[in-house]
Amino acid sequence: MVSDLEAEKVLAARRAVDEVQDGMLVGLGTGSTANYAVRCLAERIASGLRITAVATSRMTEVLARELAIPLTSMEGVSSIDLTIDGADEIDHRLQAIKGGGGALLREKVIAAASARVIAVVDSSKFVTQLGRFPLPIEAFPFATAFVGARLADLGGPVSLRMEDGRPFVTDQGNHILDVALGSIADSQQTALAISGIPGVAGHGLFLSEIDTVVIAHGGTVELRHAERS
Repeated sequence: MVSDLEAEKVLAARRAVDEVQDGMLVGLGTGSTANYAVRCLAERIASGLRITAVATSRMTEVLARELAIPLTSMEGVSSIDLTIDGADEIDHRLQAIKGGGGALLREKVIAAASARVIAVVDSSKFVTQLGRFPLPIEAFPFATAFVGARLADLGGPVSLRMEDGRPFVTDQGNHILDVALGSIADSQQTALAISGIPGVAGHGLFLSEIDTVVIAHGGTVELRHAERS
């Protein structure tokens, strides 16, 4: 039996994929909700939609190839028409925490290259203030201990993400430190502080990248758009 949240993920993903048009270069996100979007996109391709895609992770790339989605390498790409991705948390300003799946650096690069970014989330991911979900920080392995010590100065417990008894390794060969900051009162200042630590490859605060969020509530879908000054 599909849970209510899983049903919401499917609903949000399907609505976001409706925005894809013939001829687009599409960024494919990483994570459970993004996977539903990849599957919905494959259905449209099987029905005649013609697009090319770039993946934000090797995991997503494997899924896309299994579903016969035409892929190209990001190495030769400087601009993307539309990216559809998930979020671990997102607020009313469309600021988000991402990186629970470990692909935050590639997700951020692809988002920055995109003319439009749509986040797809179930109702549990929409929050009044960021910080309930631990903030992922991608660090170069030789600097992991140093970065961890500096992150601890921000006031929250820091943990090295592990997998099978060893440090989790990203597609770029880096480590991830998860920082439990609690409520993040000033996301801009927090992002600046983290970016200023030598050895940090990227952080999971997505503060201006997302243009639209598709939120599923039960059987309904809500679209919210960023207000850019």
